[in-house]
Amino acid sequence: MGCDRWVMLVIPIIYALSNVSGELRRFEQPSKGDGSLSFLVIGDWGRRGAFNQSQVAFQMGKMGEKVDIDFVVSTGDNFYDNGLRSVHDPAFEESFTNIYTANSLQKQWYSVLGNHDYRGDAEAQLSPLLTKIDTRWLCLRSFIVNAELAEIIFVDTTPFVKSYFQDPEDHIYDWRGINPRKHYIANLLKDVECALRESNAKWKIVVGHHAIKSVGHHGDTKELATQLLPILKANNVDFYMNGHDHCLEHISDTESSIQFLTSGAGSKAWRGDVKQLNRDGLKFFYDGQGFMSVQLTHSNAEIAFYNVDGKILHRWNAFKQFGDHSSI
Repeated sequence: MGCDRWVMLVIPIIYALSNVSGELRRFEQPSKGDGSLSFLVIGDWGRRGAFNQSQVAFQMGKMGEKVDIDFVVSTGDNFYDNGLRSVHDPAFEESFTNIYTANSLQKQWYSVLGNHDYRGDAEAQLSPLLTKIDTRWLCLRSFIVNAELAEIIFVDTTPFVKSYFQDPEDHIYDWRGINPRKHYIANLLKDVECALRESNAKWKIVVGHHAIKSVGHHGDTKELATQLLPILKANNVDFYMNGHDHCLEHISDTESSIQFLTSGAGSKAWRGDVKQLNRDGLKFFYDGQGFMSVQLTHSNAEIAFYNVDGKILHRWNAFKQFGDHSSI
């Protein structure tokens, strides 16, 4: 039996419902005329321009124009410190609309929720009312972007983390739509596995807020390593992209071809907060602000990380032949 799905069309920032029947909604994102695709990845950013958010946004605009991006991916923690208070919270425009003003960034933004977003009115960020304020905005818990050359599955990772439920400290999380948690996670994993299994895309990409592997402050997310990673390995996922750790990072999996790419340096960074720099598979780590670009063709993927001045800190390429999966 095939995967039930929602199918939506994004052209390029207008989308329309065309079929309804399943958990994960699917958005069609056209690629360029030559079949290539390029996008930026940013995470952990919404601070009304503070902590170099505006400077990172400026460099994103320059790089977005240079590589002619098709869209932007946000890996979550979109609004600090505690998400949005409501759909009318001025932080939406103060931290998003008024910051990412470059012409090249006036493209679709695909966003997931981070743990800080769940500390506010999480459903506010999912509301179509925000899209009426800024048509670039699209945020759902989990969904799929079919970009022809690539299929990108966005996964709601915050509910996986037990400590947010068992030891929330002084934080109050908005768990509407999540409980019962085990049922929510089981259904989500089933949907992700089904989508990956049926995908014929040249490049398979999964995006979540929390890292599966990281040498940053938070380190590995054991729940994702146990529950999500086996699904990614079994279905030949090329890249897992995340935020959460306020750094830029590239780790190659030692047991598969998966590349773990952290882009969580959109504003406040954690200088010197690092562990296990001798970790196997670690290709790159930077504890300052910045962002990541992704350029895809049928035979090549180029990943690049940039600092707040727009300098390329790390560049990496993966190559594919017809029918092959990625190789360095």
